[in-house]
Amino acid sequence: MSREKNLLNRLSAVQFALWETHMFLDTHPGNEEARRMHESYQKKFEALRKEYEETCGPLTLSGENSDEWVKNPWPWDVEHNNC
Repeated sequence: MSREKNLLNRLSAVQFALWETHMFLDTHPGNEEARRMHESYQKKFEALRKEYEETCGPLTLSGENSDEWVKNPWPWDVEHNNC
């Protein structure tokens, strides 16, 4: 598995956990353990997002160096051998 795909998988897993703790806190706003878990997942997500964007480029237009996508080849500019 490529580093990019590995980082995306890790980001996806942490984002899922972040969303789940967010929804749990909607119904259990006083649960301090869940709040700490949510904050921990938020920090992990931000660290992974930063690592991904530093090595692979921006995830969103609001990411660091968000104009980098313009400089990369467009999908139709790259020849894919597996198509």
